[in-house]
Amino acid sequence: MIYQIISFLLDIAAGLLAGACLLRLYMQYQRIPFGNPIGRFVFALTDWIVRPLRRVLPAMGRVDTAGLVAAYLIQLLQYGLLWAIAPGPGSPAVVPLVALFGLLRLTLTATMGLVIVYAILSWVRADSPMTDVIDRLCAPLLRPFRRIIPLVGGIDLSPLALIVVVQILMMLLAGLQQVVMR
Repeated sequence: MIYQIISFLLDIAAGLLAGACLLRLYMQYQRIPFGNPIGRFVFALTDWIVRPLRRVLPAMGRVDTAGLVAAYLIQLLQYGLLWAIAPGPGSPAVVPLVALFGLLRLTLTATMGLVIVYAILSWVRADSPMTDVIDRLCAPLLRPFRRIIPLVGGIDLSPLALIVVVQILMMLLAGLQQVVMR
């Protein structure tokens, strides 16, 4: 039971920090200014790890490699600590691979959460700077679906379609992880 509590708390902390690093990476990739509440929050959470890494890891085009590596290192620390507390079957050499799968799972979960928030905000049309940021983050993800799926009675079903695709990708990722970890 203690292991489950520690695992839960580590999952929350690592998910928040690594998710913020991934959001920072995606916001920079989409060239979304950081002067809004979301951007300031992301910077406050991630500057301590991304800035030092940026001195060593240059950006590759529009991709901030420091943000990506920071997210991976946070996941690696999380799974490394869990391994140290209760070693699982096999070698500790699998921890980096488990961290990679954790990072991919976090990316998919964050994408799904972002789209759900976008869909809810589109129903109420809250007029805030956060709505604009979330809209700009989701637009590139929804664009391919909007080309295929027409509006149904004035309702945009593309967020639902993206959520279904993300769920399928999560299932495929879980299956791939099981195959690789054998």
